[in-house]
Parts: sequence; structure tokens; C-alpha cells
Amino acid sequence: MYKRQELDKDRIEKKCEYAVLVSLLEPDNELYNGGIVDVSHRYPKMYVVRPQFFLPIITLLRNAGMKSLQYKAELAQVRAQNIDITNFENELDSFKTAFAKNYDLASRRFQTAIDEIDKSIDHLQKTRDALVGADRNLRLANDKAQDVTIKKLTKGNPTMAGKFAELDNTGSEPT
Repeated sequence: MYKRQELDKDRIEKKCEYAVLVSLLEPDNELYNGGIVDVSHRYPKMYVVRPQFFLPIITLLRNAGMKSLQYKAELAQVRAQNIDITNFENELDSFKTAFAKNYDLASRRFQTAIDEIDKSIDHLQKTRDALVGADRNLRLANDKAQDVTIKKLTKGNPTMAGKFAELDNTGSEPT
């Protein structure tokens, strides 16, 4: 019993997964004489064997260890794939977020540019309307200027009418 406690303590200190106690004690005990005895109910992962079963237990433990390594490697591969998928999903989400942000910024800038174009169009329309109005006024002024005659200018002004009449009679400029 004392040997088992000591072996379990050594297994824990040395960070071993299994412990095997090879013993010739209790030679008449049929339990130990029958082969490999699992005593993990008292000491985790501990086996008691007679010397003739030492190689078989080592072979079994080695095979179990190889299988365990294979399972650990497969588990690590699955975890790595899960991490790859998670990283891919995170990168995709980051891309979508950045793209949405850039789209939003571009959309706002497009809208600002469209608003400025609309303001420019409105301003140009007002300038056009003002020029058309000025052209109309110039045409009306020109029409009025073309319609001016001496008779119309002197109407209601006897002094000027007399001077122009005198000019017509003498053929020289009024004084």
C-alpha cells in the first residue's frame, strides 16, 4: 500500500500520465497473478503487474499513448480549422463593416455634390432669368430710343420747339 502512494506521488510530481507498479509481493494473490490489475479506483491511472506482464502493459500504454497523440493532433487540427473559420468570419465582418463605412461616406459626399449641383443650377437659372430680363429691358430701351424724334422731345416745351424751328428756318445750330 505504501509503495502505491509513493508511486502515485512520483507520477504527479514528474507529470506522468500513467504509473505501473511491478511487484512480486503477495505471490499467492490470484488477483495479481492473473495479469494486469487496474487500481485506478484508489490511484488514478495506476496499474499493478507481475514482471512477466511488464512488457505487455508497456506495449498497451505505448499504443494508447500513440492513439492519444493521434487524437490530440486531430483535435488540434479541428481547433485550428475552427480558428481559421472564426478568423475568416471576423475578417469578413471587418471587411463588411469597413465597406459599409466607406459606402456611407461616399454616399454622403455624392449627396453633398448633388446638392451643390442643384444649388449651382438654381443660381445659374436665376442668372439666366436676370440676363433674359436685362435683354428685354435693353430691347425696350432700344425700341424707345429708336422711337425718339425731335417732335416728341419738344412736345410740351415751347422754348425748345422754338429753337428747333429756328434751326430749321436758318439751317444753323440753335443758340
